[in-house]
Amino acid sequence: MGIKMRPELSEKNKYWIDKHRYYELKHFCLQYPIWKKAYNALDSLSSSTADLELYIKQSGYSDPTAKYAEAKAFYSSRIELVQKTALFAEEDLSKYILKGVTEGVSYDYLKVRLEIPCSKDTYYDRYRRFFWLLNKERG
Repeated sequence: MGIKMRPELSEKNKYWIDKHRYYELKHFCLQYPIWKKAYNALDSLSSSTADLELYIKQSGYSDPTAKYAEAKAFYSSRIELVQKTALFAEEDLSKYILKGVTEGVSYDYLKVRLEIPCSKDTYYDRYRRFFWLLNKERG
């Protein structure tokens, strides 16, 4: 495994967020593949309630169409939030940032396997910017 980024920056850093908040946001992003899988699986589900219950939290009513729509909106909003934040962090590096924050891959992996077109310092600056922006969006 590559070098891990330290979870805590100096409070003087322009992208500083609390260490525990960083971990919260990091674990939020690591759910991205699960959300994508669930979102895509919803399209292939039959309308049976048993199938829907695998991906949808109980909401107190028994309308399968409403449950389906709620689940699609739930997963879609989270997927979109992470993707848009990666774009805002750095448009040219967004696909690398997205891979880094959602799959936990290191800069070294991105450099060797995907030929990321920037230095380690630039990548981790944008990586930190991503979490700083996500922190602002998630409140």
